[in-house]
Amino acid sequence: MVAPSRRLATLALTSSVVVAFLAAANASSPLYQRYAATWHTSPLTGTIAFATYAVAVLAGLLWLSQLPDVFGRRPVLFTAICAQIIALLLFAVAGSFTLIVVGRVVQGLASGAAFGVLSATMIEADAERGAIASAASPGTGSGLGALLSGLVVQFLPGPTHTIYLILAAVLAGQALIVLRLIPAGTRQASQDALRPRVRVAIPANARAVFLATAPVVFAVWALSGFYAALSPALYTTLSGSGAVWPTALPIFVLLWSGTLTTVVVRGASGRALTITGAVSTLAGLGATIVAIELGSAGLYLVASAVAGIGFGAGFQGPIRSLAPLATDDERPALLSAVFVVAYGGLGTAVIPGALLSAGASLTAVTVELAIALAVLSSIALGATLRAGVRVHP
Repeated sequence: MVAPSRRLATLALTSSVVVAFLAAANASSPLYQRYAATWHTSPLTGTIAFATYAVAVLAGLLWLSQLPDVFGRRPVLFTAICAQIIALLLFAVAGSFTLIVVGRVVQGLASGAAFGVLSATMIEADAERGAIASAASPGTGSGLGALLSGLVVQFLPGPTHTIYLILAAVLAGQALIVLRLIPAGTRQASQDALRPRVRVAIPANARAVFLATAPVVFAVWALSGFYAALSPALYTTLSGSGAVWPTALPIFVLLWSGTLTTVVVRGASGRALTITGAVSTLAGLGATIVAIELGSAGLYLVASAVAGIGFGAGFQGPIRSLAPLATDDERPALLSAVFVVAYGGLGTAVIPGALLSAGASLTAVTVELAIALAVLSSIALGATLRAGVRVHP
């Protein structure tokens, strides 16, 4: 039997690794404007780099998430952390967006390979605390990474590489602890170890709920993608300030608001969470449009907090609604379908970049995006209310 102290240490380690992975994924957000100015590229280039990460994570989830069952958790997790370090070093020495994009591919594949085993290990270490940590760690890491990056870029030397070296050092320390704390559990590698095994499928009795909730999943993840890729530029426009670190505040507020929501309402039903997510997203999008019309950076932060409630509830609600509708054998394929929708939404960050590169103004693109996402959220809200879905907490 594993000692309670070791279980607690394992929970702390694995949740901190998730935080570090997501911090690394969002550390470049405050730097995209600097990259574009230095390398004379269009806004489309930065959003392509971000969308590349979303596609790579999805590929990792579908292609590499079975590797711990073949090779054991310790070697897979250790390798994934090392891959993250390599990606960060690529960012640190990058002289063009080429290395940024390559690094984003490496980051995404490593994250996709590790997220499943990290979540499983957290829950196995402590069912109640692990479930909370699994839900809260991604938003915590994403928001913290953006804010920390903004502060480092603003106040420390080497703005285009210091943050990456700091995060690489943190991950290196975690890799060493993984070797000591995580059981090996090695299994014999099979010849088809790298063949995709995860199906994307929706059971017949879950299709109505999936179709009703998919728009809100897509909308809240598309919103988070916009925040990570272009929100720093929008905040600069609204505030009129040249300071770098405050540009990370909107994404920090969005994601930490979402994290707090996930923890606070963890006992609510899936239907209630989905409705809350759609309504909060609509309110946040409306407040964003008003903030743009008034040119108010402060109101934009308030809108980010409200939209963050929508992000937290709008993702957890559909998952909680769908999970009881699938058998144990069907659930992985069903959740894979949810993640396809989520990362599809995340990848749409490339669309605003394309519009900006074509000459559209940032504020006009933001308003158009807000209206489009509001329509999706309204569709999801109406479908959920009509369906009258009853689910278990």
